Amino acid sequence: MAGAAEPKQDVFQAIADPTRRRLLRLLDGGEQPVTALSGHFPISRTAVSKHLRILQDAGLVHERKVGRETRYRLDAEPLLELKRWLAYYERYWENKLGALKRFVEDEEAAE
Repeated sequence: MAGAAEPKQDVFQAIADPTRRRLLRLLDGGEQPVTALSGHFPISRTAVSKHLRILQDAGLVHERKVGRETRYRLDAEPLLELKRWLAYYERYWENKLGALKRFVEDEEAAE
């Protein structure tokens, strides 16, 4: 049975690095070659390529060859796993913010 290959890299680990998060933001604007992407970083093109490979292994980036050039594009689908995970904990943030709001309002009413 043919199906999508399982990602080799965990999405959470892939986005843990600030350089990779910035690459994802840059690719949100559309497909780009590694030469254009590497111009945004004070690191070598080889280092940028390694970061792109990690993102690709997590399924966040896809590459395609156009002549001698490799172009990369964002695939945000794997980020849904992260969104679902964060949504579970959102209720704790909402509870804390609600408690803070009540505390501030009670303090203002007491003055």
